[in-house]
Amino acid sequence: MRKVITAADVEHLLRSGASPDSIPADAILTPSARDLLRSRRLPARPASAAPQADCGCAHAVDLKDPASIEKFFNSPALEAIKAKMCDIGRRMWEKDYVDGNGGNITVRVSDELVLCTPTLISKGFMKPSDMCLIDLEGRQVAGTKKRTSEALTHLGIMKRQPKARACVHAHPPHATAFAVASVVPPPCLIPEAEVFIGKIGLAEYQTPGTPENANAVGHVGVDHQVVLMQNHGVIAWGSDVEDAHWKMENIDAYCKTVWIASQLGSGLHSFGPAKLKELIAIRQKLGMDDARLGTKDCDLCAPGDFRAAAVNAPAKG
Repeated sequence: MRKVITAADVEHLLRSGASPDSIPADAILTPSARDLLRSRRLPARPASAAPQADCGCAHAVDLKDPASIEKFFNSPALEAIKAKMCDIGRRMWEKDYVDGNGGNITVRVSDELVLCTPTLISKGFMKPSDMCLIDLEGRQVAGTKKRTSEALTHLGIMKRQPKARACVHAHPPHATAFAVASVVPPPCLIPEAEVFIGKIGLAEYQTPGTPENANAVGHVGVDHQVVLMQNHGVIAWGSDVEDAHWKMENIDAYCKTVWIASQLGSGLHSFGPAKLKELIAIRQKLGMDDARLGTKDCDLCAPGDFRAAAVNAPAKG
């Protein structure tokens, strides 16, 4: 099994005085580990290792050569990612996160290229051959189906946040309800949400598929792995497509739980800013950034615009 190298592993390696050349040539570097090595101006791989794209492909792509692009697009590494995208699409469809042809998925497979799902196809019934390959401006360079019009929104995040290696957009009912109400669920209620989602973002409504929407969501997505899109749905990004989908599951489960708890009439019990800081520290150990670092205690657990619904008392007699 290939070893996974995290940012914490790199820090330990550097403190011990070891060389980055000691990292196994076939190791998988997390985005934070790769960024740390680059920030120290160190090679992300031993010099003897073959150059690789972020998906683990050894094939270099010449963007001016259609044959080179097609070879890359049909390489075993990208075929595996396409199959995974279809699997994620099916899982979203089965969970009622998408209906009709809604939702879309992207995976960044090199510095310049991104795999994305096609338009007008149910995410529950996609095939690997349906996938498209686009550049960072949204121009399609491979694939027989037309790319999703909302790819620009994903690229709006990817171009601003290098750690966003995959994005998943869907309309999970509970999280989308919060987006329609323009309400971010309150923090400091469930530890797992604080560790695996972090601070939840809210992007103003713009017409889906437009540059304006890409800009609105892209700016918010820099510091938030989960973004509620007003009157639209949710987009989540991660280190890979599975990670992005987990965030989608996390946010809908969190919104559902908060909604149910708010109906019970006893209020929502917050575990407070001191405990939240401990959870943020766990995120850091896992190599995750957190925009809440340095936030004042009084603001860390503020409920924002969320208000629990009034619960009517039972009628007497």
